[in-house]
Amino acid sequence: MMEYVNIEELSDPQTLDDYASVAQLTIAVNDLRTEANFLVPKLKDRTIWMVNSTSKGGGVAEMLPKVISIMRELGLDVNWAVIGADREEFFTFTKRMHNLIHGFSDPEITPADREVYESINRKNADEFRSRVRERDILIVHDPQPMALGAFLKQELGIPTIWRSHIGLDVRLPQTSAAWTFLKPYAEHYDHAVFTAPEYIPDYFSGRASIIYPSIDPLSHKNRELSPNKLMGVLCNAQMAKSQHPQLTPFFPEPAERMQWDGSFGPAMSPEEIGIMYRPTVVQISRWDRLKGFQPLLEGFVKLKQDRKANGQKLEVRHRRRREIMRLVLAGPDPASIQDDPEGQEVLDELRQVYVDLDSDIQKDVAILALPMKSRKFNALMVNALQRCATVIVQNSLREGFGLTATEAMFKGVAVLGTQACGLRQQIRDHVDGRLLQNAEDPDEVAGVLDKMLADPSFRHAWGDSARRRVLHEFLIFTQVRNWLRVMVDCVVKQPVTAG
Repeated sequence: MMEYVNIEELSDPQTLDDYASVAQLTIAVNDLRTEANFLVPKLKDRTIWMVNSTSKGGGVAEMLPKVISIMRELGLDVNWAVIGADREEFFTFTKRMHNLIHGFSDPEITPADREVYESINRKNADEFRSRVRERDILIVHDPQPMALGAFLKQELGIPTIWRSHIGLDVRLPQTSAAWTFLKPYAEHYDHAVFTAPEYIPDYFSGRASIIYPSIDPLSHKNRELSPNKLMGVLCNAQMAKSQHPQLTPFFPEPAERMQWDGSFGPAMSPEEIGIMYRPTVVQISRWDRLKGFQPLLEGFVKLKQDRKANGQKLEVRHRRRREIMRLVLAGPDPASIQDDPEGQEVLDELRQVYVDLDSDIQKDVAILALPMKSRKFNALMVNALQRCATVIVQNSLREGFGLTATEAMFKGVAVLGTQACGLRQQIRDHVDGRLLQNAEDPDEVAGVLDKMLADPSFRHAWGDSARRRVLHEFLIFTQVRNWLRVMVDCVVKQPVTAG
């Protein structure tokens, strides 16, 4: 039932020397190595296990390969295991748990819910136990496998850390229901790691740390793309027309675009998106109701309609900008994400809104499904879309952190975020981008977006500031340094059961 992930197949081949050779990364790499020289010997003769619920799709699955690769290069023995489930209702329940922690969904949790949750975790724990030694360190990510870590802690006494990538900065009946449900398992963990202090429930007080998620600056998703490479990726993904012979062939699985009737077809049908030429607003996220796709789409529609009503009042260049601008909403093929059964439902809801639009608005909206079979090709598609964007939006109603915003900031693109706690930690309003007060208000979305589009000088300034912020605070090297500190603290303070 457990999947044991081969990191060599997933992680890009760059070494720390490769990163250090990039001028803007040298200091960050040297700081990591200096601290690792002191901390890594304290973790020798232990295997570090990372456990989560999926090996592809979402920020956790994207971060872990490079985090593990760097830890291994520093001399640690680190492995990655993914839980499996033979009951569909397990991921249905854990998705509801995800929503509850974000303040949504029905707060009533039944004994049947606990039974399926514990049953699947018990099966995985029983299978996993034979691979784990008492001196190992178990790091469990998010609620799905939380009970597994609690079971193994009780049975083996191993140092155990729970890493939550989600949270909410207010307490609601929904969040109380979720944290109350998780408390019996949480009590067995030695330590917890959160993304923001506001997310920490009372019962983890005094045994929790803050570690920001981070990006890999040389990954396929974030590396620099020269103009010809950028155009090549768009052509290979069949998101742009090839006007000349191509150096590399088409990707085996191209991006697909929602057609006017709601079906999916070629991304260049009924016409090319024009992302290299038109002002383009882009949001790339999982298909999740909490990502605010629908109010963003409605805000864009209002902006286009306002152009028709009041175009004569606009400065000539901006009037033209609004006439030809397009919106791209992109996310993974929902069938490829094991632990997110709501993805298809959200895409279906967007489909209904899209097919009901007037045809002249439809042509200015591209809803893209990006294939996930190849991590490399998927990452390059995302990279190219982000670099072509005029404004990147992360219209999240709730957001634990929001690496899609971090990626955009690193690329120097102007970002429109929300007051979701994770985004507030990254984007300083009017400094690194803009923040909406109400992500569910299409009128506000339209108004702020219009102001951003109208002023290229501000967009450039925000993009420059955002890039500097990521370089200083949100790169993978800082995350690894913080993990080393937490693990050492955990094993030093935690008496390990004698073998």
